[in-house]
Amino acid sequence: MAHISIKSPEEIEGMRVAGRLGSEVLDYITPFVKAGVTTGELDRLCHEYMVNVQGSIPAPLNYCPPGYTPFPKAICTSVNDVICHGIPGDKVLKDGDVVNLDITVIKDGYHGDNSRMFLIGDVKPFVKRLSDITYECMWLGIAQVKPGNRLGDIGHAIQQHAEKAGYSVVREFCGHGIGKVFHEEPQILHYGRPGTLDEMKPGMIFTIEPMINAGRREIKEMPDGWTIKTKDRSLSAQWEHTVLVTETGYEVLTLSAGSPPPPDFIKN
Repeated sequence: MAHISIKSPEEIEGMRVAGRLGSEVLDYITPFVKAGVTTGELDRLCHEYMVNVQGSIPAPLNYCPPGYTPFPKAICTSVNDVICHGIPGDKVLKDGDVVNLDITVIKDGYHGDNSRMFLIGDVKPFVKRLSDITYECMWLGIAQVKPGNRLGDIGHAIQQHAEKAGYSVVREFCGHGIGKVFHEEPQILHYGRPGTLDEMKPGMIFTIEPMINAGRREIKEMPDGWTIKTKDRSLSAQWEHTVLVTETGYEVLTLSAGSPPPPDFIKN
């Protein structure tokens, strides 16, 4: 059994603030995410907003887990067949592209971690469908969060929905516990069997962030040591929220005025 921290009321309040700020960065950047902009420019704008407007710190900047080189930018920008950890740079977004912006801020020591998909201009219906199904997957996972349920219930709900739609679930990357530490126990797998893994208890906080591929689930790492792509070059999508286990269910901590609403089938 992994040691999973139970957050105190004070820590939960700190995580609420950080989560809302993380979501507000995505609100702020939304009008800039369009054809013609570079991923580097989106990074610059987000970085300045975090530091100058929010007084928050971009968690990815210089983040360096064992065996990695420090991540060089403030946000992750994953375009088309990039699954995750795309490094912002000279890439220009064009009509028909899809991009995930993954934002984590640190405020007063607490991490607020979330991501959204952005569809650029006129995208093909199959592109929008992948993003929509992935969004539903995330929310179906969130809907499993309540005391007494198990972490395997989250993965099972996500996997069922993705595979029924003809998609595959990335196995190598998962959600994670979060607080004053960016990545901590537990790991939140986006596949699995119901009734397995750790039991959820009030005060746990973790991310749910399914990465869903239109093709096969296999991945390949790029030479930069960070960027992860689909091996078959199919499109990939991801959505992410940070979630608190409450006494009766869940509270999504990464919500703000511009957050897309939950799907109609979610009743909290």
